[in-house]
This record gives sequence, structure tokens and C-alpha cells, in this order.
Amino acid sequence: MDGFQFTADGNWGHFKKRETGNNPLTHDFITKTALIGMIGAVLGFDRKQMLPLFPQLSEDLLYSVRLNNRVTKNSWGFTSRTAFKPMSAGTPKYFEFLKKPNFNIIIGLKNKRSEVIFDEFKKFIKDGKSIYTPVFGWHNCPANLEFRDEGFFEAKNGSFQTNSFVSRIEHTLTEISTDFRIGFENIPTYQSDFYNDPDSYKEIIYPDANSEINVSGDYFEYSSFTNKNKEQWWMI
Repeated sequence: MDGFQFTADGNWGHFKKRETGNNPLTHDFITKTALIGMIGAVLGFDRKQMLPLFPQLSEDLLYSVRLNNRVTKNSWGFTSRTAFKPMSAGTPKYFEFLKKPNFNIIIGLKNKRSEVIFDEFKKFIKDGKSIYTPVFGWHNCPANLEFRDEGFFEAKNGSFQTNSFVSRIEHTLTEISTDFRIGFENIPTYQSDFYNDPDSYKEIIYPDANSEINVSGDYFEYSSFTNKNKEQWWMI
């Protein structure tokens, strides 16, 4: 399976959790559905074009994330007003934001149906171009994207060491360290009609920035075309 990885960083980010309402909380890192939205922004797809592409890319691409910075969150207060009555009293709201989010994101092409989009996105990242500004969830949270390398994946099973997230259900931690934080998340993996399917969420665990966990189960081994390094990732 073909793949590539890139770095995404910014000052702030917000990836809304579904279980929060008037005062939204954020996921700890970019979700698969947020990444698909970022792909659409980079390639210049409008809302109408993205409507069928969200379910397609949810099925055709695999992704994973490695943290380069520790998860730090701040809450900001806003007065929310409607566009129709901008001078109205408004409603106070508090939004939780990620501070200085910085991720390594890896993408694999699972189905050839989306090969053109996959290749175009890779080319845009390589060339440092985008049609619309890529963001971390919100339009006032711009993201910087930098290409790292490309390679291929081989599916494997067994014991492995990784600094990406893994499944809380499908994997077993073979060695538990108390030297760093292990995080827990429940993240969306499929969107249709701009709605995250509640049955397609995945419960995951992940190591803190610049840390690794020892795991047993299914994984992908990534081999870069530009160096001899081999990396272990679990992808969804």
C-alpha cells in the first residue's frame, strides 16, 4: 500500500467532540474526518464537491498520527451571535482549544478509487501549495503543512513498538511504562452528509509526545523511499 507522511503544526486547534454541546471540548489531535476536510481545503474542493468525497475518502484512505508536542488545552470565552442579528445580545460560550498542536500525519491509499486525490494531495504538500488555507478544525486556526517522505506499507501481526495511536480494543500493551502519559480517545473515522457516523468511532490509546509504547496485534510497517528506516503504525 502506497503512503506518505507530513508534519502539520499551528498555534491553535479545535476538533469538536460529539458529546459536547454549548461549550465544546476538543479531541487531543486531528481526527480522520478533520484530515479529509483538510485535504479538500488544500485541493480547493467546495462544500458541494466534498459531500460525496467524505464517505469515499473515509473508506479509501487510512491514517494515523504521532504527537510532536504534548497535549495542552486552553479554554476561551466568546459571545456567540447570529449573522442575521450581529448586534444582538448573543450567548456566552466557552471553547476548548489545543495549544501549539504539532503532529506527524501518515496516510495510506487503501483503495485505488481515490488514487488521483491521494496523488494530488501529496503533490500539493510536496510543493508547499494549497488552494484554501488548511486549518485545524476552525478557520481561525491555520495549519502549516510540510512534506516528510513517501514509501509503502506492509500489513503485519505480532509485537511492535510505536509512537502512534493503537486500538484500545484490538491491541494489547505488552509493557506499561510509568515514565510518560498515555492518553485515551474515541475518534470519528467516517462521515456522510457532513455527519460523523456514531457507529464508526474508534476507541484508541496513544503515547505522549516523543514516547513509544510496546504493543501486540495488527499493524503496518512503513518503509520510506528516501531512507532505510522502518516504522510501525496502526492505521484507521
